[in-house]
Amino acid sequence: MASGLEPIMTVADLRAFFAEAFPQALGGPSEETLIEEIGPGRVLIRRKVSDANLRPGGTVSGPTMMGLADHAMYAVILAHIGPVALAVTTNLNINFLRKPGLQDLLAEGRLLKLGKRLAVGEVTLFNEGEEDDPVAHVTSTYSIPPNR
Repeated sequence: MASGLEPIMTVADLRAFFAEAFPQALGGPSEETLIEEIGPGRVLIRRKVSDANLRPGGTVSGPTMMGLADHAMYAVILAHIGPVALAVTTNLNINFLRKPGLQDLLAEGRLLKLGKRLAVGEVTLFNEGEEDDPVAHVTSTYSIPPNR
C-alpha cells in the first residue's frame, strides 16, 4: 500500500459527491452499493446482490463484480485527492477466483501508488463474512486530470 496516505473525504462526503455527480443513478453508481469505511489508503464498499445481478447458472455476473471493483477504485482515489469527477479508469484487470455466493459482496480497495497524474490500486472482492476467501482480485489504474 502507498505509505503516508490519509483520506481527505469522509464516507458522508463521498456519498454526497456520488449523489451530485451521478444523479441519474439515484445516489451514486448504484443505490445498491454503499460506501462503508474509509481509512488510510483504503475503502470498503458493499454491493447488495439481487436477482438483477445474476447471470445464468445463478451466480453474480462478471459485469456486476467489475462495476463494484471500479467503484471501489474510484472511491479510494477520490477519498484521498478530493472530488475530482473527471478521474477516469485507464486500465482494469480482473481475475475471477471462485463462484461468489448470493449474499452481499464487499470490495476492499487499496491504493498502491498515488501520483499527480496516475493512481494504481487493487481491489479484493469477497462475500460478507468470507474475507479470507476472495471471489476476485482486481488491479486498476486511473488517470487524474491536471489542475484538480
